[in-house]
Amino acid sequence: MITGAADDDPSAIGTYASAGARFGLAFLWIAPVVLPMMVVVVYVSAKLGQVYGKGLFAIVRDRYPRWILYPLVLGAFTGNVIEAAANLGGIGAALNLLVPVPVPAIVVGAAAAILGLQIFGSYALLRDIFRWLALALFAYVAAAILAKPDPAEILRGTLVPQIRFDADFLAMIVACIGTSLSAYIYTWQSNQEVEEEIALGRHTLRQRKGATDAELRRTRRDVVIGMLFSNLILYFIILSTGATLHQAGRTEIESAAQAAAALEPLAGAGATYLFALGVVGVGFLAVPVMTTGAAYDLVQGIGREGSLHARPSEAKLFYGTIAAVTVLAVGLNFLGVNPMRALVWSGIVQGFSVPPLLLLMMLMTNDRAVMGARVNGWVTNGLGWITTAATFLATACLVVTWFL
Repeated sequence: MITGAADDDPSAIGTYASAGARFGLAFLWIAPVVLPMMVVVVYVSAKLGQVYGKGLFAIVRDRYPRWILYPLVLGAFTGNVIEAAANLGGIGAALNLLVPVPVPAIVVGAAAAILGLQIFGSYALLRDIFRWLALALFAYVAAAILAKPDPAEILRGTLVPQIRFDADFLAMIVACIGTSLSAYIYTWQSNQEVEEEIALGRHTLRQRKGATDAELRRTRRDVVIGMLFSNLILYFIILSTGATLHQAGRTEIESAAQAAAALEPLAGAGATYLFALGVVGVGFLAVPVMTTGAAYDLVQGIGREGSLHARPSEAKLFYGTIAAVTVLAVGLNFLGVNPMRALVWSGIVQGFSVPPLLLLMMLMTNDRAVMGARVNGWVTNGLGWITTAATFLATACLVVTWFL
């Protein structure tokens, strides 16, 4: 549930809101199309952490040469910093709609609160707070109901894909795939499985190795529930903006905050507040996932250990990296970069980083040296390889349109 909610971060909300505003309810079909992709990629990342007993990049370090590892770590780390910066800017812009405080002050205050919680709070506390923050996303279901969409258009847009082969349309597909299958989600999920094992008292790698049939069934169930939740929110964000902004000709929406402000004359102040509160709530959930994810990536990439179960004095590099990434993310908001535009473009960047990492995940979950007898079955392999091919194809099609 936490992973699914973090997947609907302010960057994703901005992307889905832009998709609904630009293409209307005709873009609803993207939700059921990406759902099986979301399920399979999060499941294989969870399975890696649960069976091997280490986080994603620790496994890559064990199994692949450094010329593969280091570029992947650099790309994931950089993506997390940019994504965290864009999301802090999204929190600031959305909260500014609700309280008369300057956006820069909100960004600094939000970052300080998040960092304090990560450093001084326990893993169990973080997990429980994140679960409650995930409920903020139900605001988008209410916002869509307030928009009063046409049921016939909803059905047609959901079941009948309408595809255009132009740069704008393909860019939005890549952005939606990128935000739905964001690389930071993989590293977070694999490491969350390890953290849950430690919470059960399995502190050594030997104790964490392997997984029973019951544990894997639990993982599959949890992943399906979490991704259904995430996908449902994706669907209702497109529905709410498609039924209001697109219908009113407001097709150029660059952020979740702008979408929230534009909703008021169309669906009332209630929809605006719900939309903005959803951004703020999930932003406070997603940013620590990104900054902690960057710390996991770095320490595992250089062969060091780091865990939210450890105290800062016991994992100085890990917690120092969380602090440094947070400071960098705040700093990017003061460089004159438009965080609103970055929300959508960060999704496109994620779309290009997904294919190579997903390819490695599929190879590792079919490697008996990594998984033992828990290698992928034919269903997981079928969905996984189709998803890998689809991500490569989507980015290739986008690149081709740039030269047409």
